[in-house]
Amino acid sequence: MKFPVNERELERNYDVIMPEIDRLSLERVNHVWESWPDFVRQAGSWECLRDIHMMIFGGLFTFAGKIRTVNISKGGFRFANSIFLDKILPVISDMPQKTFDDILAKYIEMNIAHPFTEGNGRAMRLWLDAMFEREMNTRIDWRGIKKDEYLSAMQRSPVNSLELATLLKASMLKPQELADRAIFLSGLNASYSYERFPQISAL
Repeated sequence: MKFPVNERELERNYDVIMPEIDRLSLERVNHVWESWPDFVRQAGSWECLRDIHMMIFGGLFTFAGKIRTVNISKGGFRFANSIFLDKILPVISDMPQKTFDDILAKYIEMNIAHPFTEGNGRAMRLWLDAMFEREMNTRIDWRGIKKDEYLSAMQRSPVNSLELATLLKASMLKPQELADRAIFLSGLNASYSYERFPQISAL
């Protein structure tokens, strides 16, 4: 298998390619950990999310860190039209993020935008954690949230965010746990496991 792969190659052989990309991406945890203070400093911005996506998928996807140019859907839900993303992303970046409710609303809007062709969830949960750490001195312990519960809550979040809010509030790390690299790594593994389901479809 040759990397980086493009959108067409990924769509054609998704079930073979993505497990290997996940494996290689997770090997970069040291780089993510070492760069984490920089991500926290720019938390909530489009640039932060772009840089996270580039770090975990650079050299694996040809489109790492690049705004998608195709329309995509998952489970019958159509994400934001690609022609509007250039205008939508700065608006989301400028949304407030001082409170839990602010951060949750911003996360949901970015999920609706889904700015990348693939790897949105993996990158956006790190983006969410960076916001929580910057503003509230916590992160989410993804080990404590079951895949089915998370996916169900995310699916309903554009209409009703209560389920997602409840899951996240119940799984916040204590401040003294933030410096624990092992917790960070195991949480990242748990976060990646949410995405091992059928691929996003191009429209």
